[in-house]
Amino acid sequence: MRHPSRIGFAAGVLTRLKVRHFRCFDAREVDFAPGLNFIVGPNAHGKTSLLEAACILLRLQSPRVTRLAHAIQHERRGFVVDGHFGPRHLQFYFSRERKKLALDEVEQKNAREYLEQGRVVYFANSDIELVRGSSDTRRQFLDFVAAQRDGTYRQALRDYERALRSRNLLLKSPSPRWREIAAFDEPLLNSGQRVIAMRAQLVAELQPEVERTHRAISGAREKLQLEYVPGAGEDFAKTLAAAQKEDARLRQTSVGPHRDDLRFALNAQSSAFASEGQQRTLVLALKLGAAHLLEQRFAAPPVLLLDDIFGELDLVRRAALLAALPAAAQKIITTTHLDWLPPDAEALLIRLG
Repeated sequence: MRHPSRIGFAAGVLTRLKVRHFRCFDAREVDFAPGLNFIVGPNAHGKTSLLEAACILLRLQSPRVTRLAHAIQHERRGFVVDGHFGPRHLQFYFSRERKKLALDEVEQKNAREYLEQGRVVYFANSDIELVRGSSDTRRQFLDFVAAQRDGTYRQALRDYERALRSRNLLLKSPSPRWREIAAFDEPLLNSGQRVIAMRAQLVAELQPEVERTHRAISGAREKLQLEYVPGAGEDFAKTLAAAQKEDARLRQTSVGPHRDDLRFALNAQSSAFASEGQQRTLVLALKLGAAHLLEQRFAAPPVLLLDDIFGELDLVRRAALLAALPAAAQKIITTTHLDWLPPDAEALLIRLG
């Protein structure tokens, strides 16, 4: 095992992470190495919180909650995540009143350059909800990867959500005025069509990567197929116009990218009928496929954050997953114990508790 004091600088690697007033931590600082890193300790000692902080530092999003306010330490006004990724120093302050971003000590007016620094793929046991859960979970996955694949996606999605909120607000009025509602159709369609195109492209690029990874993990026993299901139909403008009566009845916009879904099939059969082991293998292949895609697109692998998922896998799948992780990627893994790790594995060990 390596010791943190021996870590040197490495491009594209998260080398240091500091948090303040974040979750259970008043203040904590950890150093990471390239390659394998293990955060080891009992449950409820902050292992997952450190992974969450690393994700927020690099992507300004939590993989656990939609509202970052939930990550603020109890009775504190806000939190700070601070770290070094490659040659860059990243800082993010968040409170309920304001947010502040800094790159190399220079405050940023927007997040564009900041978010270009590092990419992340996050693995957790709850990922099985990608198969079992609602379409919301699958859209969140698409959004998280798409925003990293294309820096313009985040703005397109925000533009769509803004137009959607405005349109829905008018639809909820006691007497909807369709002339006013129609004024938001153009921005809704323009931004929505950009979102649809980028999601469709992402799924098309993911398919071969996910299929190849799935073959490696499952031993080529099943064929995995992804299907992007647009909630706007084949023609968003026609679908939106045809949905006017339904929108009036529901008092909300009933069609569009906010209703998109992603379907999975194993050997042409819906993943809903797969066993738990098959579903977990599917999800691992999906996440690893995203990692390989991002690595190819940017000629550098994303940081892989794996939250205690090895305990849910049998020995064969553990070995297959370790072998399938991109070799050049930095991997930060939480676990309660390491008795499953091969004795010759070279890794940095960080103990909590």
